[in-house]
Amino acid sequence: MPQTDPAPSAFDAATAVTRTEGGGLLADLDPGWDVGGGVLNGGYLLAVAARAAVLDSPHPHPVALSASYLRATPGGPARLAVTPGPAGRTLAHSSVLLGDGTGPSLAVQVTTATLGEDPADYTVNPAPRLPGPDECVATRNAEGGPVVGLARRIDTRLDPATAGWTVGRPSDQRVLRAWIRLADGRAPDPLALLLFADALPPTAFAVGRPGWAPTVQLQVLVRALPAPGWCLVESRSTEVTGGWSDEECRIWDATGRLVAQARQLARVAR
Repeated sequence: MPQTDPAPSAFDAATAVTRTEGGGLLADLDPGWDVGGGVLNGGYLLAVAARAAVLDSPHPHPVALSASYLRATPGGPARLAVTPGPAGRTLAHSSVLLGDGTGPSLAVQVTTATLGEDPADYTVNPAPRLPGPDECVATRNAEGGPVVGLARRIDTRLDPATAGWTVGRPSDQRVLRAWIRLADGRAPDPLALLLFADALPPTAFAVGRPGWAPTVQLQVLVRALPAPGWCLVESRSTEVTGGWSDEECRIWDATGRLVAQARQLARVAR
C-alpha cells in the first residue's frame, strides 16, 4: 500500500501517515470523514491505523484487525505508535495506538500477510441478490438519511428491500444492504474494505431508530483482494440487550466473492 501516487485519491490523502525526524508517525485526520458532531468514522480511523502497521511490516496487507475505540476521535493532528510483534514468512503482528495531545483514542491489534485473488475453496456466504446500484437508494438523497461528511466521501446505494426507513416505512428487521464505492472512483483495496466495514448507518436505522451508536469494539477479517467496481455490503444485528448491540458485516466484491467480514459491539443509539 505505498503512498507514492503523485495525485492520491481523497481516501489515500486522508489516511496518509508520515514519519517524524525522531522516527515517530503522524497523521492529519481529515474532519470530512465524520459521522456527525465532528466525530470521525471508526472504519476510517481503522484504515489510518492499518496504513501505519504495514509501513514496516514484511507483508503488504492487513488481514485481521481488532480495534478498541477508547473515546470519540476528532479531526486534526494525531500520533501513532506501532509496536512490532512476532513476524514470519507468512504473517506479522503489531499493535497500533492512535491518539492526540489529550491521550489515546484507538488501540488496534493488526496481523498482516499477503492476500491474493483466488476464488474461495468453500463458502456458505454467497452474495445476496439485489437490484443494481442505479436501481437502489442513494443515502445522500434519502429522506432521513445521514447527512454527514462520510456520506459525501462514499457513494452508498441502499437495497430498496432494506431502505423502507428512508421513506417512513421502517422494517422489523435490523438488516441493511447496500452497494458501496468511494465517491471519487478509487478502486477498492484492503484499506478501503476496512472503511466499508463500518460505513453503513447503524442497523437501528432500519427499524426507524436513528441516532449515533458509538462503536466500542470492531473486528475485521480481510479475506482477499477485491476486484475493481462496486462492493456489496450487508450488515445485521443479532442481539440488542441492556443498551448494547452487535452488528455483523459481510462484504463481497464486484465478482460476488466474499472479501471481508466484520463484527462490532456498539452502544445502542441514543
